[in-house]
Amino acid sequence: MTTTAGSGLAAFASLLADETRAAFCLALLDGRAWTAGELARYAKVAPSTASEHLGKLVAGGLLSEERQGRHRYVRLADAGVAHLVEQLAARTAPAPARGLRAASAGSAMARGRTCYDHLAGRLGMAVTDAMTVRGLLTQDAGFALTREGVRWYGELGLTLDHKGKRPLVRSCLDWTERRPHLAGVAGAVLCAHALDAGWCVRIGSERAVRVTPEGEEALGELLGIEKASLR
Repeated sequence: MTTTAGSGLAAFASLLADETRAAFCLALLDGRAWTAGELARYAKVAPSTASEHLGKLVAGGLLSEERQGRHRYVRLADAGVAHLVEQLAARTAPAPARGLRAASAGSAMARGRTCYDHLAGRLGMAVTDAMTVRGLLTQDAGFALTREGVRWYGELGLTLDHKGKRPLVRSCLDWTERRPHLAGVAGAVLCAHALDAGWCVRIGSERAVRVTPEGEEALGELLGIEKASLR
């Protein structure tokens, strides 16, 4: 006899036990709101099919939605959902790329991308490792900013506001690097600054980002990251 808790977990897990719904959630890891039509085209399904799947994801609490005129926008419900999706993705074997375009997109994603609202891929790992080496971040018993790390954020003019439930710092298992990168409020603030300052720019329709020449200089000066590791 199944328990109520077991039934609830099974029902929740079933939300991602569908290739189309899983593809929607992975696409939304870019942290932006997508229209139902955009997701339908992304997953190559009919608009009616996309709408049905999105209804289930919203009802299950994985997505939130808002309407503006005739458009329906959806995004991941919160950072916790993004963390769950990324962690599950990290435990799956990457599918082989089909064609040159897919291989190029996969390479760009592995080089640098956003994971909901923080940096991931080799870029995210380079930042995480550099912060650790410089004594800004400690990984001894989970991720935590050191006093020097908090001071470093302040010197950059970045505010670490963590009054809500979201932790100041946490680790997030990178699904391409298979190691944890910086997440939490500290990761989100740094990612937002990197994009706003023009250190990184988004490329293509995926979550991939590219480090600009200005970003290479800034990350080299602030964290000692070699340019070659950012390309």
